[in-house]
Amino acid sequence: MINRVLNFVSALVGLIVLFPLFLITSLIIRLTSAGPVFHRGERMGLNGKLFHLYKFRTMIADAATLGPGITAQNDPRITRVGRLLRSTKIDELPQLLNILKGDMSFVGPRPEDPRYVAQYTPKQREVLKFRPGITSAASLTYRHEEQMLSIPNWEELYQTKILPAKLAMDLAYFHHRNLWSDIVLIFRTIFSLFR
Repeated sequence: MINRVLNFVSALVGLIVLFPLFLITSLIIRLTSAGPVFHRGERMGLNGKLFHLYKFRTMIADAATLGPGITAQNDPRITRVGRLLRSTKIDELPQLLNILKGDMSFVGPRPEDPRYVAQYTPKQREVLKFRPGITSAASLTYRHEEQMLSIPNWEELYQTKILPAKLAMDLAYFHHRNLWSDIVLIFRTIFSLFR
């Protein structure tokens, strides 16, 4: 309960402080490409509950009909502004709304597309016992995942190597997490954005 309150208050403060950036980003997206400002992707959350993950839209409006749910580095569906938003991680900021709603927390396993969750082993499904988050040990390690997925058989690489490694890393972290380790992870994430 304390963790939920801390997440809620921090997300609310973050939305207030970052409101000018939200406004500017929304305006730039609206002026540079057709379609909505936000993308709502279906993701699997705590205890396998589906929810909509909010992000600033970084792809063309009908991108979901033109390709897979995972994006490789040179995906032609990504807009020019979208590339900048992705590289700076500004596209992730609307997930503060998911934290306010209780779908996510600041630290938790990254929420996954349901079609990949359907292929989890029973051990991997344990990750669904934890509320998904904006950052995790695995998402920090694989923060340049799109670059790794720039090979022809990228989806096979993701399903057989990257995703299992991320799940194992997150399970190891979340079975031994504490408030201090979460704070350290948040600061490591912030620091990585400025490198």
